[in-house]
Amino acid sequence: MNKRFVVIVLDGFGVGAMEDAAVARPGDEKSSTLGSILHDFPDLKLPTLERLGLMNAYGQASQCMNLSKEANFGKSELMHFGADTFMGHQEIMGTLPKKPKVQPFQDQVDAVAEHLKKLGHKVEYLSNGKLRYLLVDDACTVADNIDADFGMAYNCTAPLDVLPFEKELEIAQQVREVVTVNRVIPFGGTGNTIADVLAAEETREDRFIGIHAVKSKSYEQGYMCRHLGYGVDKSVQAPTILTDAGIPVTLLGKVADIVANDGGKSISCVDTGEVLDLTLDAVKSMKHGFICTNVQETDLAGHSQDAKWYMELLKLADAKIAQIIELLNDEDVLVVMADHGNDPDIGHNKHTRENVPLLVWHGQVHGVELGLRKSLSDVGASVCDFFHVKKPQNGESFMKLLDRNK
Repeated sequence: MNKRFVVIVLDGFGVGAMEDAAVARPGDEKSSTLGSILHDFPDLKLPTLERLGLMNAYGQASQCMNLSKEANFGKSELMHFGADTFMGHQEIMGTLPKKPKVQPFQDQVDAVAEHLKKLGHKVEYLSNGKLRYLLVDDACTVADNIDADFGMAYNCTAPLDVLPFEKELEIAQQVREVVTVNRVIPFGGTGNTIADVLAAEETREDRFIGIHAVKSKSYEQGYMCRHLGYGVDKSVQAPTILTDAGIPVTLLGKVADIVANDGGKSISCVDTGEVLDLTLDAVKSMKHGFICTNVQETDLAGHSQDAKWYMELLKLADAKIAQIIELLNDEDVLVVMADHGNDPDIGHNKHTRENVPLLVWHGQVHGVELGLRKSLSDVGASVCDFFHVKKPQNGESFMKLLDRNK
């Protein structure tokens, strides 16, 4: 039997603070990404997401959107530490999260500099007051990631007209050899310069210094990125389990940068319209298999603290998701979810520790409440259950809840 399981991750689209936010992320206890957007734009109408149960997951109707009696819906907590895109997607795919080492780049800057010098690189210290970071080969900065949880990741940022991405990736892999934080992230774009990158330098909390990703102009054209994780085992994740079983897997958008998919197809893309059009194409061409798409620009809008941009992206995504549903048959499953929150009105540009919506379309199945799931891995477990392959490392399938209502 041909059937497809499609997951669309609206990056950073939380529906309210997790119960532990006050302790785990002080300041996030009042966060609500959807709540902030509705506060700023109370007449927002997202008819597809409304029908799928967005307001059910949110817990109340808005001025222009109601609860849906037909929806299959729930919401999910984050099991991973903090609120992180990389670990969020590893969790979605079935990884049991482990608490990473949290460390400002200041604690590692000398060790990284010495390692890179020994490998033949030109290394220059740059500083803002007492905070230091590195400029490598006159073209690549190595510094804190200041757009996510502080101390969880280090960024390598370069203008790719000056330093080809494969060279930047090599530098990042060498940084990875030294450090034990969650991620090392090489990224860059074309059309910008090292002066643009350096002009985007910012500090946070007098402990962290890095390059503001959007202000570096890296996303504007020719964007490339790779996430080098620490301690993630791809063999226990849904994409590897599925491809090992001969089931096609396609990853689109940022998920292609951060999740291993050695036996499948991965296409990196940032633009929302483009990545959802790629999803439409994938659904049209795939008769049997798993598709996962990450809509990254919603997260970028949160980082930019731009609720209007966020709202416009949601409207675009809503229309595209409607087109995707039109291509699905009754055996298929579509999940629309998020990986964490990114409240544009919270007062900082970091992710927020929020519950995320879990909206499920499955043919003629209606009105199923999935409850509050304890881990994003329930999605990966459900994907594997759907295709009757072995379970991933973590998560509990919700397919039986859906199938008993057929």
